[in-house]
Amino acid sequence: MRELGLKPTSSNSQRRIKRTALELGCDTSHFTGQRRWSDLQLRDAVTRATSWAEVLRLLDLVDNSDARATVKAHSLRLRLDTSHLQPAPVDDLPDDMFTEGAQTTMLRVAASAIATAWFMLRGMPVAVPAEPQVYDLLVTMPDGIRRVQVKSTTFRTKSGSWEVGVGRRPYVMDKSAGKVPYDPDSLDYFFIIDGEGRIFLIPVQVLAGRIRIYIDSYASYCVGDASSLLR
Repeated sequence: MRELGLKPTSSNSQRRIKRTALELGCDTSHFTGQRRWSDLQLRDAVTRATSWAEVLRLLDLVDNSDARATVKAHSLRLRLDTSHLQPAPVDDLPDDMFTEGAQTTMLRVAASAIATAWFMLRGMPVAVPAEPQVYDLLVTMPDGIRRVQVKSTTFRTKSGSWEVGVGRRPYVMDKSAGKVPYDPDSLDYFFIIDGEGRIFLIPVQVLAGRIRIYIDSYASYCVGDASSLLR
């Protein structure tokens, strides 16, 4: 457009120029725009390469997610055959894969996901609050929407009992402040999973005023077993 004495920023002029170039059958595959490579160079690189990493190397690009996404998108636009660049399917898992056992220290991270799956498998939809709340999950139970706080424990006393913290830290700047009980009006249930994988669903009224319990004392509230996940 500069060569034609037109303003490059005029979108109307750009559309007219593109339409005219198309009508005249002009080849624009050498145009790169903001790219450092042309369509012809991409076509050649895809033909010669055996992997996406090699395509980027042939185009003198840094191999990162953004560069790969850009190159893949342009390849799709040009309808290039990239089937030979895909990783070969894996028929069997390597013998040394998944040999590490479950890390019980990660139970506190996985507990909410386990709780979500447990409820959903029983036909009870689960929602997660968009903002931090006293509860972790909102569960649509047969008798209405209930607020659920998820707890886990990997601490076993010398006597063999699983000890669970069911209190919360008060909203103060001092992180060393001691735990306090949950307000019974702010929750409906505690979903607790212990280090053996046992699952407990305990109404908040049962634990009202407590900040620590021994879960074995609440065996009647045991509702499931996820021990296979911990093996």
